[in-house]
Amino acid sequence: MSARSLIVALLAVLTMAAASDPSERLPDPAQEARARTLFREVRCLVCQNESIDDSDSELAGDLRRVVREQVAAGRSDGQVKAFLTDRYGPYVLLKPAFDVANAALWLTPILAVLAGLALLMARWRRRDGARPLDTDEETRLAALLDDEAP
Repeated sequence: MSARSLIVALLAVLTMAAASDPSERLPDPAQEARARTLFREVRCLVCQNESIDDSDSELAGDLRRVVREQVAAGRSDGQVKAFLTDRYGPYVLLKPAFDVANAALWLTPILAVLAGLALLMARWRRRDGARPLDTDEETRLAALLDDEAP
């Protein structure tokens, strides 16, 4: 193994070690695994497009502690998510649930695609349909046909 590979491997191990403080982990491995799964579903409100599992911000650390406390208290995943959304709003979840408040966000892309398809179909129909010639076009066509006649 080259020195460069060794350095990269060492940096990867150090990064993983820094990402999760063992003193914060739950003693029950099953609960810790549930908490880690929830971390990937909760948005860091500072970083916005990162989960709290990926974020190094102080708020993400606080949210990880809250999730672990909720899991240790025996709450279900749904109850933990409900607690977080009650406290921070639905934006805290990376995949918010469908409800009336965010229906426009969920339905707008679908409606835009359907409107685009309807416009394309209408355009294809118009392109296929022949429109009648106006009088100028009829006169020019007749002249062309007369010129081609033997």
